[in-house]
Amino acid sequence: MEAVAKLKNNPTSPRKMRLVADLVRGMDVDKALGVLRFTRKHASRPLEKLLLSAVANWEAKNKTENLDDHQLYVKSIMVDGGSMLKRFRPAPYGRAHRIRKRSNHVTIVVESRTPVAPVEDNDLIQESEN
Repeated sequence: MEAVAKLKNNPTSPRKMRLVADLVRGMDVDKALGVLRFTRKHASRPLEKLLLSAVANWEAKNKTENLDDHQLYVKSIMVDGGSMLKRFRPAPYGRAHRIRKRSNHVTIVVESRTPVAPVEDNDLIQESEN
């Protein structure tokens, strides 16, 4: 079972965010959190929070499962370009230079290496009656 978390309009350029995202792609969640915590890049902090959010989403989807029993890993992480603020800065001789303040969208997918047994509604009804 997989869980998804998305971060929209993060005010960092996609190129800088991809450098950090490439570090943790395919890693186990515990190891990825350690790498993000001690990476000195500016983009590592929002990515760490997003990974924790994805783990919390996985726990919310699998309430009957214990997190320690399943080895969670970063299945995929995608960094796409977001909206761009366009400004002009004065330049010599009456010209203007365009300033583009970039942002990005990050999508992270976390999945367990061990399969999760699907829970049916009948099983939950029988457990609640006992």
